[in-house]
Amino acid sequence: MTIRNGFSTVTPYLVTDDLDGLLAFMRHALGAEETLRARGSGGGVHVELRVGDSMLMVGGASRRASAMLFLYVDDPDAWHARALQAGATSTMAPADTTDGERRAGVKDAFGNDWWFGRPQ
Repeated sequence: MTIRNGFSTVTPYLVTDDLDGLLAFMRHALGAEETLRARGSGGGVHVELRVGDSMLMVGGASRRASAMLFLYVDDPDAWHARALQAGATSTMAPADTTDGERRAGVKDAFGNDWWFGRPQ
């Protein structure tokens, strides 16, 4: 199997009707860095972003996105706070869980759920 450099076997692809807004949220809340922007085969915009050591793809469409993404981070509390400042709503306040992780969750204005966690 050949995988592009920097990518893993599974790469999430988000679809949104507000591409600029979702990209701004991802930059501010997640520290996403845009690595590629291209015109897709259907005429829409295709964007690739790096968050930490992971890649995400985002495209514009006439429908809202709906995905759940889990990010392992160094400080779930700080990531949760940063996402709220970027306009997300909390779905789970930062807390220690029974399976030995600290987690927090938010929903962005584009219909995506983001979970931040770290092992205890």
